Amino acid sequence: MAGSTSMEAAGLTLPFLILTFLTIAAASSTNQIQILNAERRIDLSSHIVKVFLTLKVENAGTTPASEIFLAFPPAQADHLALVKAQAAIGKKKKKSYVHLDANPTELPDAPNGTKSFSISLLNPLSSGETATLEVLYILTHSLEPFPAEISQSESQLVYFRDSALILSPYHVKQQTTFLKTPSTKVESFTRVEPTKLAGRELKYGPYEDHPPYSFSPVIVHLENNSPFAVVEELLREVEISHWGNLQITEHYKLVHAGARHKGVFSRVEYQSRPSFSGTSSFKHLLASLPPRVHSVYYRDDIGNISSSHLRSDYRKSELEIEPRYPLFGGWKATFVIGYGLPLEDFLFESPDGKRYLNFSFGCPLAETVVDKLTIKVVLPEGSKDPSAVVPFPVKQRLETKYSYLDVVGRTVLVLENKNVVPEHITPFQVICTSLEHQCVTALVYYTFKPIFMLAEPLMLASVFFLFFMACLAYLHIDLSIRK
Repeated sequence: MAGSTSMEAAGLTLPFLILTFLTIAAASSTNQIQILNAERRIDLSSHIVKVFLTLKVENAGTTPASEIFLAFPPAQADHLALVKAQAAIGKKKKKSYVHLDANPTELPDAPNGTKSFSISLLNPLSSGETATLEVLYILTHSLEPFPAEISQSESQLVYFRDSALILSPYHVKQQTTFLKTPSTKVESFTRVEPTKLAGRELKYGPYEDHPPYSFSPVIVHLENNSPFAVVEELLREVEISHWGNLQITEHYKLVHAGARHKGVFSRVEYQSRPSFSGTSSFKHLLASLPPRVHSVYYRDDIGNISSSHLRSDYRKSELEIEPRYPLFGGWKATFVIGYGLPLEDFLFESPDGKRYLNFSFGCPLAETVVDKLTIKVVLPEGSKDPSAVVPFPVKQRLETKYSYLDVVGRTVLVLENKNVVPEHITPFQVICTSLEHQCVTALVYYTFKPIFMLAEPLMLASVFFLFFMACLAYLHIDLSIRK
């Protein structure tokens, strides 16, 4: 009993010691790093806010530092869609960039609600050394329409809230923030001297010597008539057929997430004064499709929508679609886009028998935010044990789908993600092998028995054979009436 108790105590103590060590390591790392110069550029020209952050960091401590931490205020934590980081190597014309991993983490001294990320350096930063990091992070649903309702002839005004100072767990010696506005019409903005507005650029700073987690809230009230196209829910079904076709079906629930439309809609005014009437509305969407696309259709619950144009060449295909009516703030539309692709352009076989399917993850519509994205990869019948590994966190689950002439059903790998932006469009790979091989390096893979490719042809052949034999038997029966 005493031995068992000591083992349980050791099992409880080990995770606590690991957590304590990581906390102390993170705290010591934040104490020895300082930011020599920080430049932040915020692009407000679209409803998707893109922030480019350049940091010149220095290790002022005595021990090497292997990671740099980022901090985001609570107001941005729920709207943060993507964080990317890279390191600049070389100078001027010989400068190159190397991708760095950025992962969520927790800092013990961070204010409540702050979301933190850890950027892993390629090589530890020694004492006295400096490094330049470039970070891109994207915010969605961060522009608040004000007024919340506008008429057909009014422009759309929005609020943007942030801080004049960069929220950071480090001491910042010098920093500057630039805001790029869609137009020169800026109703008002918070002044934190020095502040300067020139044309379409609002500059905060430079500010010097600010301690960790300094924050100075600002509000900018500006005009933004860009289309606030938000896909509330997108279901993409990718059906793999080893007979040579890849069928894609996409179900959209689209909404204009800008200021809600008030009053009546005048089609005459909308068409006669397009530059003044409905400036924040949109009636066209552009979808980027793979090359060699075929059998394209665009429809809704009523039927086929003929207002679409397809442009295709050997590099890409672009589908320009037009809903049945222009979308104003608060208006919604549902539709379906479907197309086929030659499997030989996406499915490849390696010398060891593995089959690789390369397809894109994300929404093909340009400048749209997807609140909920679901991708269903329908595997051929007989596939087993599918799984996926993608560059960002996604939920995974399995389903079974029954189609024509299926016996045991088709395995469906379901990937779910939220708050998806165009920068999430990343190729992912599907690997198909026989049961005799193991896949350990695939992002998405499944096992498949080639004998299942003959199941449906044999079933059809058996049905036709039985029907033929039944006809022969019927013709040889003597149906005449005799005494």
